[in-house]
Amino acid sequence: MKQAIRLKNIEPFHVMDLLAKAQSMQASGRDIIHLEVGEPDFKTPQPVINAGVNALQAGQTHYTAATGLPALKSAIAQFYLSRYGKAVDPDQIIITPGASGALQLICSLLINPNENLLLTDPGYPCNRHFLANLNADGIMVSTQQQDDFHLTPELVEKYWQQDADNQTVGALVASPANPTGCLMNETQLTQLHQAIRQKQGILIVDEIYHGLTYGSDATTAVGLGDDVFVINSFSKYFAMTGWRLGWLVAPQWAIKDLDKLAQNLFLAPSTPAQYAALAAFETPTIDILESRREEFAARLAYLLPALEQLGFKVPAKPNGAFYIYADIRGLAHEHNQNSMQFCLDLLEQEGVAITPGIDFSHQHGEYFVRFAYTQSVAVLTDAVARIAHFLKVNKHEI
Repeated sequence: MKQAIRLKNIEPFHVMDLLAKAQSMQASGRDIIHLEVGEPDFKTPQPVINAGVNALQAGQTHYTAATGLPALKSAIAQFYLSRYGKAVDPDQIIITPGASGALQLICSLLINPNENLLLTDPGYPCNRHFLANLNADGIMVSTQQQDDFHLTPELVEKYWQQDADNQTVGALVASPANPTGCLMNETQLTQLHQAIRQKQGILIVDEIYHGLTYGSDATTAVGLGDDVFVINSFSKYFAMTGWRLGWLVAPQWAIKDLDKLAQNLFLAPSTPAQYAALAAFETPTIDILESRREEFAARLAYLLPALEQLGFKVPAKPNGAFYIYADIRGLAHEHNQNSMQFCLDLLEQEGVAITPGIDFSHQHGEYFVRFAYTQSVAVLTDAVARIAHFLKVNKHEI
C-alpha cells in the first residue's frame, strides 16, 4: 500500500528493539538489568497519585481548555518564581500531552517544509523526526567534547543556512542534555541566544531534566527574550512518565496561534493528569523529589568512576539528567566500534541492557553507548560486575 514519503526520513529508535528483546528474555526467565530506557525507576509521588484519584472520584474527566487548566498554569508560574526567581505570565504557559506535544506545537508553528532547525549531534533522535514529519529538516551539528557536546555560537555561525532553498529558522538545544547528561551554564546559554538572535532566529530550549542536576543548579532560558521557547515536562524530575503531561513557555505573540494548533492537534491535555500535577509543586511532593535527586547523585557518584575503571571513556562529565555517554573504543571487544552489536552482546551474555549511540549520533554513534542510572546503587553494582565479566571474557583485561 502507498505510504507517505516522509516515513523514509524517520529512523527507528533502536533502543526500543533492545528493550523488546530484553523484555522477551525477562519473560523467559532471564534476570535482566535495565539501564537502557530514560525513565525514572521511582513511582509517581504518592501526593500526586492521591490528587489524581481524587480528581477521578470528583468527576474531573471532561475536557479542559486546549492550552490547559488555568490553576495548573498558575502553579507552574509560581514554580518559576520560587525556584528560579523568574516572573512568568500564566497565559504564556501551555499545558501539553508530554514534552513531545510541546515540540509538535513549536515545530508546527515555526517551520515550513524545506526549512530547518539546528540540532546537536549527539542529541535526542525524535527531535529530527518531528521535523521530518513536517517535511522540514534537522541539521545535525557535530558538537565537540571540549564543549560538553553543546551547541556554541561558533557552530551556529558555521551551520546556519540562509539560502533561498535552505533556510534555518532556529536551533533546539537541551540542558541537561540527552544522552550526555551535560548542563549548559548561564554564560553558555546567554551567548548562544545572542548568536541566534543576531541571525533573527528562534531558540528552543528543552529543560525536561531540570530538577535533576548534581553539584550545580540549572539555569532556565525563561525570560531571555521573546524569541525563546522553553519546554518542560512532568515526566523526569516529577516521575510522571505515564501521565503524559508537559508544558511550554512561549512568547506572548505566539500564544493565539499555539492555542489554535493545540485545539486541532490534540484538543486538550489529559484532565485527570492535570489535576494530579497540581500536587507536584506542593512541599511534601518537592521533599520527596529532592530526596530522589540525592539518590540519583549517589548513583552517578558510584557508576561514573566504576565505568571509567573498566575502560569506558566519558569525554563529557555529566552533571544532570540520569545518563552517562561513554566511548567504547579501547575496550578489547570485537565490536568496540559497533555500538548496536556491543549492546546486543552485553544483553545476551550478561543480561545488562544499555543503549547504542547510533540512536543519538551520526558522527560517532557507532562507538558510544548510553547508560541510564535508573536503578539503585545495589543493582548498579551488580551491573558493573556483569560488565566486568563480559569484558574479561571478551579478552579485555580488568
